[in-house]
Amino acid sequence: MKKLKGMFAVAGTTALALSLLAGCGASNSASSTGKQGASNHKIVIGFSQVGAESGWRTANTESIKSAAAADSNIELKFSDAQQKQENQIKAIRSFIAQKVDVIAFSPVVQTGFEPVLKEAKAAGIPVILTDRSVDADPSLYVTMIGSDFTQEGKKAADWMLNNIKSDGTVNIAELEGTVGSAPAVDRKKGFDEEIKDHPNYKVIKSQSGDFTRSKGKEVMEAFLKSDGKKIDVVFAHNDDMALGAIQAIEEYGLKPGKDIKVISMDGIKDAFQAMVDGKLNASIECNPLLGPTLMQTAEGVVAGKKYPKWIKSEEGVFDQTNAAKELPNRKY
Repeated sequence: MKKLKGMFAVAGTTALALSLLAGCGASNSASSTGKQGASNHKIVIGFSQVGAESGWRTANTESIKSAAAADSNIELKFSDAQQKQENQIKAIRSFIAQKVDVIAFSPVVQTGFEPVLKEAKAAGIPVILTDRSVDADPSLYVTMIGSDFTQEGKKAADWMLNNIKSDGTVNIAELEGTVGSAPAVDRKKGFDEEIKDHPNYKVIKSQSGDFTRSKGKEVMEAFLKSDGKKIDVVFAHNDDMALGAIQAIEEYGLKPGKDIKVISMDGIKDAFQAMVDGKLNASIECNPLLGPTLMQTAEGVVAGKKYPKWIKSEEGVFDQTNAAKELPNRKY
């Protein structure tokens, strides 16, 4: 194992900014605005969630449900896709049939949604994306509320380049997210772009852990069995997979955070505890608390307001130098 050393952290607070620009959904804004004007009408939002694959997703679901419950003007119809695109498309079609005021969803994968989005547009129902983007005609949705996953990948690579140095090769094992999902595609893209000019940093193993702790552990066990003596760094596309990898590393007889450095994404409470314990080296923040912004945006859309195509989250980088201070502030 090569001599590794590290120091660096940038703490950030999470904020979501709304601004005015172009959006779609004008075809039903008049009728929806009319219904909103009636004192007994609630804005009905049909929301399709990816599933419950991680601590981040659980916090995201709770944020959406609690924000809707706290808003007397909102009625939420919630559907869990259980990480299956076909379930999500079925749910969206059900929302269309129910003539909800707004459809919102966090796409399981990027592709394959254009036909159902066209159906929503034909029905005059505006669509808001949360957390993840889709590969489709942008005119088919109003806006996307969420993080810049490519930038998150770059931040992870930057932390590594600044903190994990070696005169020789630094071998990286990558735990990718769900195949075809926006965070998996973009986080890998950002990470790869940032290390391309540093040839001594090499990704030697890369496989999907499907964003789950159990799968992350399973994949890491296989990595260790084949290349355990070569791996210097684990780059996981989310904290849950990293926590699974940490378990595998410990069972293999090595010390996570020391013998093998571990870098991940999301910034969930369990990850902060792992940093405090010295087992996780860094976590790039990805804010799941999108509920209040979704409700505010949905009400604005029904009222005829226009929004930019991307309402971005601003997020920070945390590591072992500042995790203990931030841990009590974690809400997820």
